[in-house]
Amino acid sequence: MLAANLMALGLWLFQEGGEAAATSFDPISMWRSMGWPARTVVIVLFIMSAWSIGVMIDRWIAFSSARKQSRVFAPAVAGALKDGKIDEAISIAEQNKRSHLAKVVTAGLQEFQAHQASTEISGETIEASKRALERAAAIVHAELKRGVSTLATIGSTAPFVGLFGTVLGIIHAFQGISSAKSTGLAAVAGGIAEALVTTAIGLFVAIPAVWIYNYFTTKVESFDVEMDNSSSELIDYFIKRSSRGKK
Repeated sequence: MLAANLMALGLWLFQEGGEAAATSFDPISMWRSMGWPARTVVIVLFIMSAWSIGVMIDRWIAFSSARKQSRVFAPAVAGALKDGKIDEAISIAEQNKRSHLAKVVTAGLQEFQAHQASTEISGETIEASKRALERAAAIVHAELKRGVSTLATIGSTAPFVGLFGTVLGIIHAFQGISSAKSTGLAAVAGGIAEALVTTAIGLFVAIPAVWIYNYFTTKVESFDVEMDNSSSELIDYFIKRSSRGKK
């Protein structure tokens, strides 16, 4: 009995497959068979994909430049400060403007230099420099995270946009059944393909966006730690210099 049922099912699929053979599933044919609501969904998904790719490229360039220049800046400014050459340290920082460390250290050094009226360094001068470092670190943090939250938004919403296209595709499939007065594969193939395509595109857009968002978030956290450490080291330098000035 089971074998007979399977043979009957295979015969039915073969017959219906002949009816559906005219339906082509290459991208151009599927695009032409889509209704405008589903096409709009696909267009929106491609815009989201292009936007996320733009953010990825922009942040990748920014982070790579920050990392590269910081590797040059850190030892150079450490040597200048060791010799007590604050002007030279500021000049080095200005030559590495893409470095996140340089942006923070420059703010602290300039504030320190502006308040240093004599050889004696007061606690007020150190506190002013500390506040300048904190403000600069907050600004640089915001600059580093620019656009990254967009990836999270795209990653969380793209599957739902694709699901909306899936619903439209199912509706299109039922319209095909109604128009053809038939429930065969040929009547629903276009609508089902339309539904699956929008779902696949939604996932294709969302998955890379979520991966890169998590990666960039980790990078920003790493940069934050480096800026905090640099700020602490600079404040320690000011305190030690103040102690030497009082002797």
